[in-house]
Amino acid sequence: MPALTTSSDGFLLHGEPFRIISGALHYFRVHPDQWTDRLRKARLMGLNTVETYLPWNLHEPAPGTLVLDGLLDLPRFLRLAQAEGLHVLLRPGPYICAEWDDGGLPAWLISDPDIRLRTSDPRFTDAFDRYLDQLLPPLLPHLATNGGPVIAVQVENEYGAYGDDTAYLKHVEQALRSRGVDELLFTCDQANAEHLTTGSLPGLLATSTFGSRVEESLAVLRTHQPEGPLMCAEFWIGWFDHWGGPHHTRSAADAAADLDRLLSAGASVNIYMFHGGTNFGFTNGANHKHAYEPTVTSYDYDAPLTESGDPGPKYHAFREVIARHAAVPDEPAPAPGRKLPPTAVRLEHRAPLLPFLRTLEAAARTEDPVTMDELGVQSGYVLYRTTLPASGDGLLHFAGGVGDRAQVFVDGASVGVLERERHDETLPVRVPAPGAVLEVLVENQGGVNYGPRIGAPKGLLGPVSFQGAALRGWECRPVPLGDLGAVPFVPSDAATDAVPAFHRGTFEVATPADTFLALPGWTKGQAWVNGFHLGRYWNRGPQHTLYVPGPVLRPGANELVLLELHATTGTRAQLTDTADLGPEND
Repeated sequence: MPALTTSSDGFLLHGEPFRIISGALHYFRVHPDQWTDRLRKARLMGLNTVETYLPWNLHEPAPGTLVLDGLLDLPRFLRLAQAEGLHVLLRPGPYICAEWDDGGLPAWLISDPDIRLRTSDPRFTDAFDRYLDQLLPPLLPHLATNGGPVIAVQVENEYGAYGDDTAYLKHVEQALRSRGVDELLFTCDQANAEHLTTGSLPGLLATSTFGSRVEESLAVLRTHQPEGPLMCAEFWIGWFDHWGGPHHTRSAADAAADLDRLLSAGASVNIYMFHGGTNFGFTNGANHKHAYEPTVTSYDYDAPLTESGDPGPKYHAFREVIARHAAVPDEPAPAPGRKLPPTAVRLEHRAPLLPFLRTLEAAARTEDPVTMDELGVQSGYVLYRTTLPASGDGLLHFAGGVGDRAQVFVDGASVGVLERERHDETLPVRVPAPGAVLEVLVENQGGVNYGPRIGAPKGLLGPVSFQGAALRGWECRPVPLGDLGAVPFVPSDAATDAVPAFHRGTFEVATPADTFLALPGWTKGQAWVNGFHLGRYWNRGPQHTLYVPGPVLRPGANELVLLELHATTGTRAQLTDTADLGPEND
């Protein structure tokens, strides 16, 4: 029998009345050495439960593999949650949205152009079944029925906003049940009658997602489900940001008032997010409704606990609200954590990117350029190279456009940029002589995480022509960024730089602590500290600093590496004690 059951109007845990007061905390967005700190702060705010998605694309990066270590050591995260006295809600998908690359669906799966995602298509369900065959055995000991903290597991995610394949939902339910998941199962959909109808299953608890209009949203859920607990499985108290857009915030007073309304109605809640964390590396997702909009590196979400783990205004406001409805630990609220003193970093070594890539052997040779999917490249960059048979002025035409952003070079000189978000397909260029070398550096800026465009291809999306003549004979070369040890850095004292290049510098740390990397004078690229991939920076904003977790640093010498794609007007970076996520959204 599951540990968590339902009554006519609430939950029972081991037979006793129980209200879920939960907060979202994604283990894969937080440095593992900080999990204990974040979980303790969840308990101190008054939460009795934490919720997390599971990113399929990271746990199974290639078919038949399973990664459960480092950022992905979910069994350890579950042990730490239990040690803190917290219950856990698991949301394994297969689809998670989460503003995460491709909504958590593996690139090797969605690269099949004919697969019908999130349906009964056996190519999809069989792959998910094989994933569960690997994933669940190490997780089953952590179910509450086996003495662990996991009290409920979600079936799919907001499916009513996507499809109406009830047989598929039943398959996901049975895939979990037949592999030993005997805890309470639930579905989660927006507070919309149609979504709740197509996204839920008889016999499973239906929950809703919303951030306001509490009474109206709960009434919609109650109409759909006349008996059982009322639960907001995602109570949106902030929002995420896109590059080039505003930084979204919500006042603590407004969010706390709606939380009080939820709890006063007797409902259970999962605050989304309690602690947002960071889209480290190449993990951010994107939206694509009218235009392609990639999500920034920070997933701060204006949450109660900031990206660096400090209590913000919502933390204290929510703690006061929760105390009116449930017991809150009789311990002081946590104080902000120590930050590294401001530190300047001089980047005194550089290595131009394009000459380095030309020395590498691993290139596919094709008549027409192929997509990143066809090259087996799941993230990052690909350099495409060919020659231009004619000289003079003319239009470069990229049939199908680019996915997602392309920098174009002729004989090593930059001639322009194409962007998916602007629907760019042509670029006027001047070719100095027949046989000039055309190079196109294409960046995957994040897979779409919501709607029908999940799995949209990346790279060059069709043939390329100049002055109407197709360009043939391409080299398609992935940019290797997993190990930067082979990058041929040399000393440089140049005050400015205008070509894509790696830059490296060192800085001293007495006692490691959290810090934020500011890059005034730099344009766009990637950053690593001691080999840890912090993620993407872009002077387009709104985010102007990258969070550097304290555990990434070490006493003594530390290394900063930047891959700058455009230009820099200096050789310095700055470690600061304050995050700059941009101007607030009005």
